[in-house]
Amino acid sequence: MQLDLNLLTALDALLEEGSVTGAAARLHVTAPAMSRSLGRIRKATGDQILVRTGRHMTPTTRALAMRTEVHALVQQAHHLLSAQTELDLATLERVFTVRWHDALVTTCGTALIAEVHRHAPGVRLRLTAEPGDDTPELRRGEVDLASSAGPPSLPDIRHRLIGRDQLVLTVRPGHPLTEQPVTTARYAAADHLTVSRRGRLRDRIDDALTDLGHERRVIASAPTTATALQLAHDTDLVVTLPDAATRSSRHQLGLTTLPLPLELPKVPLHLLWHQRHDNDPAHTWLRNLATQTLQALFTSPDTPDQ
Repeated sequence: MQLDLNLLTALDALLEEGSVTGAAARLHVTAPAMSRSLGRIRKATGDQILVRTGRHMTPTTRALAMRTEVHALVQQAHHLLSAQTELDLATLERVFTVRWHDALVTTCGTALIAEVHRHAPGVRLRLTAEPGDDTPELRRGEVDLASSAGPPSLPDIRHRLIGRDQLVLTVRPGHPLTEQPVTTARYAAADHLTVSRRGRLRDRIDDALTDLGHERRVIASAPTTATALQLAHDTDLVVTLPDAATRSSRHQLGLTTLPLPLELPKVPLHLLWHQRHDNDPAHTWLRNLATQTLQALFTSPDTPDQ
């Protein structure tokens, strides 16, 4: 037999009010409509539910036994189907997976973890490395927040522009490039290091230099920013990276930064998430907190939701 779950609401009202008239007024329906609902409930349960005793209605033994459970089911249904408007961070328990560039994790990971734990001690963060190529992890729900240098190509992936960062060259203290102003020719003549998870020895800087009639010599690649900065500290290699995203690591190593002698667009930073989370209060809180944390890297952030 197919059951009408609306009968649970009617049954809850009948058991709470103890009368057809009272239950009808509570649910804003007519008394005859509530009487028909009671008839359907009796047929479905095989029990009278309410029986007349003088001028009043008295719940049956079975009705008394199910009253608490019926009320709990109705309240749970209302909670599941109603819009989520309040978020209690103190009691929130959830695991979020954040896939950021390793430079962002190094620079902002500590601050993000500290802020999340301070506001929502029951929330845990899973920080994962960026994959070697594009993956549908956001669509599959395996990743909650991701970073990217460009906007997403998929229509169901939301993005927020955090800011744009300029490229700088990073070298060890006393590097030959620090002795004179850096020209395009001197920059190209140095030994260079790229940062590539896939070991690429060429990037857009090489294309820009080629347009100007120069070629640089890339003698190594590093899989992470932290590794590249350590190599720059220990050798005469030059690594060219976004300024803000590597600031803390550079300072820890005592590295020197120099302006890039090329006219290149600033590198954008986007925060990505799937549209399923648009109206998720907990996810909204996390991405806003992540935005604030990442914005600290930039002097002029631009963060519209798109």
